[in-house]
Amino acid sequence: MSMNKLPPQKRAQALQMMAEGVSLRAITRLTGVSRTTLLNLLEDAGQAFSEYQDRTLVNLSSKRIQVDEVWAFCYAKQKNVAKAKAAPQGAGDIWTWVGIDADTKLVASWLVGGRDGSYAIEFMDDLRSRLANRVQLTSDGLRSYLEAVEGAFGGDVDYAQLVKIYGAAPESAKGRYSPAECTGAIKTRIEGDPDPKYVSTSYVERQNLNIRMGNRRMTRLTNAFSKKAENHAHMMAIYFMHYNFVRIHQTLKITPAMAAGVTKQLWEMSDMVKVLEDWEALQVAA
Repeated sequence: MSMNKLPPQKRAQALQMMAEGVSLRAITRLTGVSRTTLLNLLEDAGQAFSEYQDRTLVNLSSKRIQVDEVWAFCYAKQKNVAKAKAAPQGAGDIWTWVGIDADTKLVASWLVGGRDGSYAIEFMDDLRSRLANRVQLTSDGLRSYLEAVEGAFGGDVDYAQLVKIYGAAPESAKGRYSPAECTGAIKTRIEGDPDPKYVSTSYVERQNLNIRMGNRRMTRLTNAFSKKAENHAHMMAIYFMHYNFVRIHQTLKITPAMAAGVTKQLWEMSDMVKVLEDWEALQVAA
């Protein structure tokens, strides 16, 4: 089935399944749409939704922002890239930097790439450009944030780091994936006057769990990982578009985009398809 002939309803169905974490091969089996067509849809939708959110998630009147990074890998884990056959560019560890509004739950900014200082600077510069006012910011203890926050905000931020302390993994968990138990946390003021009771990364860490649960490429201990870094980034754009504009937040009872005043209406999948169609029309015109 050619993507040019794929009706809007079929596109909406495929995008919904992508956003809910269904694998491309499973979508092919369930919908009859070819995998090649789905890959083309993934690429176009990823670009369209990334550009749309880049354009609309601006002038946000957020009060508290939490940031974190979530790990995945592309093609092979970093330690195995050297011996992997025909490993493409971008193979290895891949991180998604996430900035979430603690009140509206809007993911205001994200960035897919490495975990070094240059990505921290790019992520923080983008986040700062989307905010209309001074915010309280909380991150984990990653050192890259120190320079990145200073460069993006200067002194115009109330910034603190929350460093969690973990105990040793129990004997029963050794040899398999099992996180160590968190035994405490240290709050450290870095800049400005952050309110200690709001120094938290709970919402962004919960969002990281949502990403893992809702995106097949992020599921641990499976072979569902991305094979191309570009496709990983496209899937993140689709996921965040659906999360921000379509998926009703269980606590808020509205979407994060509505809570943040980015849109006044509840979106449906057909609205996401319309964004894609508008983007395609611009590509043809260009």
